Amino acid sequence: MLVLVSSVAAFDGQPGQLAYSASKGAIVSLTLPLARDLAPYGVRVVTIAPGVFESNMTKLMSDKVRKSLESVMEFPKRMGTAKEFAQLVKEVISNRMLNATVIRLDGGVRMPSKM
Repeated sequence: MLVLVSSVAAFDGQPGQLAYSASKGAIVSLTLPLARDLAPYGVRVVTIAPGVFESNMTKLMSDKVRKSLESVMEFPKRMGTAKEFAQLVKEVISNRMLNATVIRLDGGVRMPSKM
């Protein structure tokens, strides 16, 4: 089982995120062919594309930046937690029907072109 990590930036890249979005998009793009290549060995491949999560980096954000990000979130209107990410990883590993797919873990956020 391979659990890869991409980002919603693979789908909703912001100005100034060209290299970041491209690298995360590459992970999304390799998910299916990698799963096909590894299928004969019984190896599954799933990619998780998280939105904005609580981290040491996001703790450094100003209240203005945090509020701006929360304004484009659908529900819940907050950053994800490490526990929520871990829950999904656990489900991906335990559910053998999950293979060759990308799962957005983002509370419905769709980043606009400018914030």
